[in-house]
Amino acid sequence: MRILGRISSINVRKVLWTCDEAGLPYRREDWGVGFKSVHSPEFLALNPFALIPVLVDGEVVVRESNSICRYVAGKAKRDDLLPADPARRAAVEQWMDWQATDFNSAWNYAFLALVRKNPAYTNPAEIAKSLAEWDRLVGLLDEHLAGGGPYMTGQDFTLADIVIGLSIHRWRETPHDHPNLPAVKAYYDLLRRRPAFVKWGPESGA
Repeated sequence: MRILGRISSINVRKVLWTCDEAGLPYRREDWGVGFKSVHSPEFLALNPFALIPVLVDGEVVVRESNSICRYVAGKAKRDDLLPADPARRAAVEQWMDWQATDFNSAWNYAFLALVRKNPAYTNPAEIAKSLAEWDRLVGLLDEHLAGGGPYMTGQDFTLADIVIGLSIHRWRETPHDHPNLPAVKAYYDLLRRRPAFVKWGPESGA
């Protein structure tokens, strides 16, 4: 399998973490800002939306990071990561979908301002608004984990923990006054016991 995308992308790292958990070999290629252009004809032939990551597995091409994670889990026949049972699978996928929509939308402005130092994101009011919503959503995760952890769907580690875990890491690494959320801290400490998380979370940046 080829995985196209730069390591600084959280969406690329969730795919890499999934591959390592699944035990599937892959070759990563640098594409995106600072590397090969995603607007080149070669890349656009794989993803016309010009976004990373992209997975190429023989004749199979998959875009969208969460879809790639699902593909990897399925290819490896890892029902523990993505259950075959419809109800258990839905419990995992609802968190994956939430991470890609509401959660990502909350932290986007603050992260680009405070960590990426993007000059287009310097409005103090918008930064404060983004941080407040981000903290609120992490607070909801704290309540969820306190009532039904230790992982996102209960006792078992799944794809939901890969996508949420990296987002929690990003929240912790973004400089601001973090609220005291003991269940989230315990969850993060639990994830740090997994070598693949250490490789693609704390050791790879926000």
